[in-house]
Amino acid sequence: MPYVFYEMKKAVIGIAGLGGLGSNVATALTRLGAGKLILADFDIIEESNLNRQQYFLDQIGRPKVEATIANLSRISGNTEFVPKQVRLDPQNIPQVFAEADVIAECFDLPDQKQMLIETALAEMDRVIVVSVSGLAGVGKSNSIVTRRINDRHVLIGDGESGVRPGVPLAASRVGVAAYHQANAIAEIIINGMKVPEFGGSDADA
Repeated sequence: MPYVFYEMKKAVIGIAGLGGLGSNVATALTRLGAGKLILADFDIIEESNLNRQQYFLDQIGRPKVEATIANLSRISGNTEFVPKQVRLDPQNIPQVFAEADVIAECFDLPDQKQMLIETALAEMDRVIVVSVSGLAGVGKSNSIVTRRINDRHVLIGDGESGVRPGVPLAASRVGVAAYHQANAIAEIIINGMKVPEFGGSDADA
C-alpha cells in the first residue's frame, strides 16, 4: 500500500464543484489518502469539459458526481466518497458540508465563489475554506501562489487573470491551481488544522 499521512486518513474534506478545479483536487486528495471526500455538484459532463476536467469521452452525459466517484474508486479503495448531487446555495451549504474539516471552493464564477466563502465562514464555526481566484489562460505558472488570508481562509491564484475572450480556462494553469489547492489542504490537515503562512500572508493578497 502506498504511503499516506496518518492525519489525512482521519480528514473529512468537502469539494464544492467538480469541474476543472474540483475534479483535479479530488484526484490529488484521493492519492494523498484522504479519509472522506464530500463531493458536491449538480452538473453533468459535456464535451467542452474535457479540455481541463478529469473525465472521459464515454462519460459525457453522466452526472459529474457519479463519474468522479467511478474514476476515484479506480485509484483507491481507502477513501470514502460521499455524493451530493445538488446545486449549492447559502441554505444547504452548512448541511452538505456539516462533517467537513476543510472545504475546497472549486467554482468557476466569481459570485459563486463569494457565496461559498461567505456562507461557510459565517455559518460554520470551525471549517477552513481553501479558495481560488485568478487562473485563466496559459503561462506564468509561477504567478499562482498560495496565501493565508486569515486563520480560516486560504486563497490560491494570481488574483487577477479572469476568463475573457481569447483567455479561456486551460488544463495546464487550472491544474497548477488545483494542485496548489490540494497541497494547501494537505498541509493544513497535517499541521493540526492550523493555517500556516505558506510563504505569504493577507498583507500580500
